[in-house]
Amino acid sequence: MKNYIIGILLLVSQMFYAKTEKDTLYPNFRQYMFEFEDFCDACGCSASGGGMGFSSMLDQNFVGIRYMYQSYSSREGIFNNSPWIDENFNTIQVWARIPVAKNIQVSALMPYHFNSRTPSTGKQSIDGIGDITVLGFYTVYQNKADTLAFTHTLQAGAGVKAPTGTYNSANNGSVNPSFQLGTGSWDYLLAAEYVVKHKQWGFNAMLNYVFKTENNENYQFGDQFNYAGTFFYVIEKQKFTLVPQAGLAGEVYASNRQYGEDVPNTKGDILFGRGGFEVGMNKFSFGVNGMLPINQNLTGGKVEANYRLALNLNYSL
Repeated sequence: MKNYIIGILLLVSQMFYAKTEKDTLYPNFRQYMFEFEDFCDACGCSASGGGMGFSSMLDQNFVGIRYMYQSYSSREGIFNNSPWIDENFNTIQVWARIPVAKNIQVSALMPYHFNSRTPSTGKQSIDGIGDITVLGFYTVYQNKADTLAFTHTLQAGAGVKAPTGTYNSANNGSVNPSFQLGTGSWDYLLAAEYVVKHKQWGFNAMLNYVFKTENNENYQFGDQFNYAGTFFYVIEKQKFTLVPQAGLAGEVYASNRQYGEDVPNTKGDILFGRGGFEVGMNKFSFGVNGMLPINQNLTGGKVEANYRLALNLNYSL
């Protein structure tokens, strides 16, 4: 276990590039904007970012493209001796973060999923557009960087996820009901983030909650609570900026419901170790982020997360 955790923490780094004039509207925003936990189900159903984050840690204002991969194993049947099968959730996502006022930012993303699994009956695949998410953030408090040794920022936000991805009730007959392109429901989000920074060092704490509603097939995915804490270090060079980061992230899922009744073995929780890097030069930035599970209990132990990986390429506005 010790070597396992060390391996997680060595998945280091994230990074910011040099300040420009537009940074004066939001001082230090880019230096500590931690990636908000993505609003998805345990096994990637309608995943906007597969738990990899809702906004770039490097760019204040950007448009970009991101690829996310999630690896899971699930039992093919309901018994403890049922064979394990591989499940792979892939997402290509167009995403953006745009400030609309001095203290208000709007994030939006549109995912395209292509997922597969390998049961004994043969490989199964689904692909298509996922659920589109829009989220607004308001800067509740931010002190000036030149007045104190420590800078503090508190943001709060709310958003909505539209049912633009296809939901197929036939997939709910499997052990993993999250093998979907979308939840088929309108879901609503609340989020909060606190960041403290001292010189090159910083720490980010994040909480968010997703309220999920019943879809037209009388199925409702369980509400989701996400939390995370991350340490980061800013390394500024003449031509680029690098920010290594490492921390923990957790997700808690309530039971899914069908016709108003709880569906057995659909709730769970998981704790990840996470780390990555993002490097930027001029208007472009490239990032890598990885997550490995430390402890998990998903769907009564019938589903296990293996790892998550994300790559992104952004253009700063």
